[in-house]
Amino acid sequence: MSDEKKRDYYEILGVSRNADIKEIKSAYRRLAFQYHPDRNPGDKEAEEKFKEASEAYEVLSNPQKRELYDRYGHEGLKGTGFHQYTDIDDIFSSFSDIFEDFFGFSTERGRRRYSRGADITQKLDITLREAATGVEKEVEIERQAVCTNCNGTGSKPGTNPQTCPVCHGRGQVSTRAGFMVISTTCSRCRGEGRIIVEKCDVCSGVGSVAQKRVLKVKIPPGVDTGMQLRLAGEGEVSLKGGRAGDLYLVINVVEDEGLVRDGEDIHSNVSISYIQAILGTTLKVRTVWDEREIEIKPGTQPDDTIRIPEAGMPRLNGYGRGDHIVHIKVTIPKKISSEEERLLRELAELSNVKTTKKSRGLFRR
Repeated sequence: MSDEKKRDYYEILGVSRNADIKEIKSAYRRLAFQYHPDRNPGDKEAEEKFKEASEAYEVLSNPQKRELYDRYGHEGLKGTGFHQYTDIDDIFSSFSDIFEDFFGFSTERGRRRYSRGADITQKLDITLREAATGVEKEVEIERQAVCTNCNGTGSKPGTNPQTCPVCHGRGQVSTRAGFMVISTTCSRCRGEGRIIVEKCDVCSGVGSVAQKRVLKVKIPPGVDTGMQLRLAGEGEVSLKGGRAGDLYLVINVVEDEGLVRDGEDIHSNVSISYIQAILGTTLKVRTVWDEREIEIKPGTQPDDTIRIPEAGMPRLNGYGRGDHIVHIKVTIPKKISSEEERLLRELAELSNVKTTKKSRGLFRR
């Protein structure tokens, strides 16, 4: 569905824009119950409304995604790891804990057949300049992959697992309550639906082995420490027929000596002599993009600032950049030569400024 045709998420859930998480959760519970596929078998319209409500709940129940949506609408969610649901089984897999919280149990569909792989979370360090310009990084991850010796069965090649005699391969013992199925994990096979007689020598019956993988990841301009990038399907594999988990890269922008980030603005200090502060000068300062020349005007005071427009960080999911703000520090020497002292005293007399008559150790040696 295109962004132009998307309905407002608050409208979908039937809540106000000021609704708290309790109201949002309650609204989604009502809609999930009303349009649940097990309650509306074969009803495509109910299925679409179930997907729509789940998508709205995913955004509005997440503070960061909700803030982006409130500010920029559907467009603001692009590139944030937001997942648009196109498959009912995907919803059951991702929201299984939610449904268990709502109804006190999960549907059989969401518990056994579509169990997804575990997510992986990993830190990714980038420089401040890389955060400004965007960068492509190679990321090495270690995850569980299907054992090629047994093809994920966990059984020794040439042998096969036996169907569990208690649950008959279902992995769960179920009783029906209305249109929902209350399921409990089979105690004999622990939910696997099978019993391995002879374990694989490579994976010891697990069905998966550790695998190292190198991924190329594009980091968009403007990211900041703590932000997450979601790579769908790059997490742990599922050995139960579900989709793989996701990889979440947590961004850490390494501090740059001399440059301090404040949102989209960058701050730095520059030191000048008291003579430069009085008479003025030009200096070069380093930004996250390049070197810029700035003018120090005559009469500049300590802690004055000079703003360089559009030399800061890009606005994520927005337009333009922040500014680079230079803070002026005026250096007063502790030692001066006798000639410098003589000239300063002449200047003091011309300016009618009262000073001490003794140098008190100001001379350089």
